[in-house]
Amino acid sequence: MTAHSFEDLIIWKKSKDLTSMVYLACRECKDFKFKDQIQSAAISVMNNIAEGFERQGKKEFQRFLYISKGSAGEVRSMAYMGKELNYMSEIEYDSIHNLSTEISKMIAGLIRSL
Repeated sequence: MTAHSFEDLIIWKKSKDLTSMVYLACRECKDFKFKDQIQSAAISVMNNIAEGFERQGKKEFQRFLYISKGSAGEVRSMAYMGKELNYMSEIEYDSIHNLSTEISKMIAGLIRSL
């Protein structure tokens, strides 16, 4: 791996974009429990990538990547409900769903490469 910091990782940059998307999609949501859950899951994706990278050990990094991958799945699951309950638009849902799927695949690839 040629990254010198987690900020160099494309996967971290994409997870930061996902977090921004989720926060923007939920900015007017009045269901605070839903909003908190999906936002927490989104930020967990990026933060676990960062924390695992900073541990500077392959096994530790992998462990945090698995957590991050689980959180990406949680974002995707919550997005289904967000769309169904009209908490987010179809376009917001599609963007969140597609990016969280892409991130999950990238995380799986990174885990395999370690």
